Amino acid sequence: MKLKVVLFAATLAGVVGTGCKKSWLDVNKDPNNITGQASVSLVFTNALATTVANEVDQNELGSYWSGQWTQSSSYIFSATTFAYQFTNSNFNYFDPIFDNLEDYQYVIDKSEATSQPYFKGPAQVMKAYLFQKLVDMYGDVPFNEALKGTAKLFPKYDDQKAVYESLIPLLDSAIANLKANAFASSNTAPDISTAGSLGAGSRTKWIKFANTVKLRILIRQSRISGRDAYIVPQLQKIIQEGTGFLDAGQDMAVNPGYLQTTGKQNPMFDRWGYNPAGSKQSLGRYPRPTKYLFDVLKATNDTFRLKRIAYAKGGESGTSGVSTAPEIVDNYVGVPYGAPSGYTAPSTSYIGPSVIAKGKYNNPLYLITAAESLFLQAEAAYRYGAQVTFPMTAKDYYEAGVRESFRLLGVPSASARATELLTSGKDNADWTASTDKLHAIWTQKWLALVNFGGMEAWTEYRRTNYPQIPESAGAAAGAAVPVRLYYPNTEVGANSNTPKQATDVVFKNRLFWDVD
Repeated sequence: MKLKVVLFAATLAGVVGTGCKKSWLDVNKDPNNITGQASVSLVFTNALATTVANEVDQNELGSYWSGQWTQSSSYIFSATTFAYQFTNSNFNYFDPIFDNLEDYQYVIDKSEATSQPYFKGPAQVMKAYLFQKLVDMYGDVPFNEALKGTAKLFPKYDDQKAVYESLIPLLDSAIANLKANAFASSNTAPDISTAGSLGAGSRTKWIKFANTVKLRILIRQSRISGRDAYIVPQLQKIIQEGTGFLDAGQDMAVNPGYLQTTGKQNPMFDRWGYNPAGSKQSLGRYPRPTKYLFDVLKATNDTFRLKRIAYAKGGESGTSGVSTAPEIVDNYVGVPYGAPSGYTAPSTSYIGPSVIAKGKYNNPLYLITAAESLFLQAEAAYRYGAQVTFPMTAKDYYEAGVRESFRLLGVPSASARATELLTSGKDNADWTASTDKLHAIWTQKWLALVNFGGMEAWTEYRRTNYPQIPESAGAAAGAAVPVRLYYPNTEVGANSNTPKQATDVVFKNRLFWDVD
């Protein structure tokens, strides 16, 4: 893990800022005088903005490998992604996440000394959130010796399961710090996260988010034989704490105040939507919803979400959020997963108005949506409801999760349209009609993550083997699919403690929670 010497901070209107270009964020110190300290509040603001900006890349890969997205053949076929011909020179999310973690660690270390203790708890929550993501992508990672600057330039790697177990007490500490330290009323603005009506400086929001991250950590391990003895007491502790999880309408979102200016737009919109002058970005012709995704939606007559997840072939018209072609089902054309040719951009569907619509440069980006939180609770209640007293039933959580998916996508009359699906009599849609309740939860969770949480969708696909996405048409028949990522060559070259990886390790060595 490389040592980051310069801390980045940013202001927007005197308070917040972000973007995908470092030049906007940098407030560099004099390299000949590094005795000063960066503002804890500004570092925290920038750290949150950086987290969600980094996730645009991560979610793109996850959207591909979870079978939600593929590419159009208007671009050269990417064998790296769809034939799985990648090396440790590809997909380096390791370094950016550790750089981001160093900022959160700075906040943890300096917040009390600078009389801003209310930033410590949120920074600890984000530290746990990011370390789980690292484990989920790479396996063993530096943890106990990580983030110590020059004191540990070459940190040792910790066992992935041990790191997971260390995250629960870290989140407990975060919750304790949040309860002990209310945000100063004059210094809430640097908290650029919201969860519905729970806005900047809300301790309730951060505790709910912490509990939801805990739940994600626990449910990730739920298919491990014998693990219930660990999971159940942890769930009981969360319920007894009393604040609960992210609930309906409480998407954990980050928005630093995106502007229609170069380098300052929502990074996802800037990549696949429009430039600040209002012209379509050429890269918007690249990602394509898969035919498999459309088939899953059409199987339950779920055309309401289909028309929010994607545009009809030809993409967006001159009217924001409206397709160029008539919005009838036949005009929604997905691309077979990994197809190397035959599906050009104009003849297929574009990523849809739920995330890309002209003029919507300032939408937030999401850490965990309310829908994901509710599906996590649905699975927890289904598995452990006899041992842990949840406020609602698995069915209630499941149906609330579906409703939240419709809401977040912006489906007109969302609740009514969700009710139609939930009472359709269709397997994996209507709870009562679904023959396998876990398959129903996993299917609807996969759908709820489309366009919003691609990396989480890939991680859950590895955990559950569901839904049963087709093989990539661009890979050899029967080719092994990735189960993890390589450590990047930057880390291999910089830290002699990095585990050695054979060329096929990413296809064979499953993570500890990936049981089959």
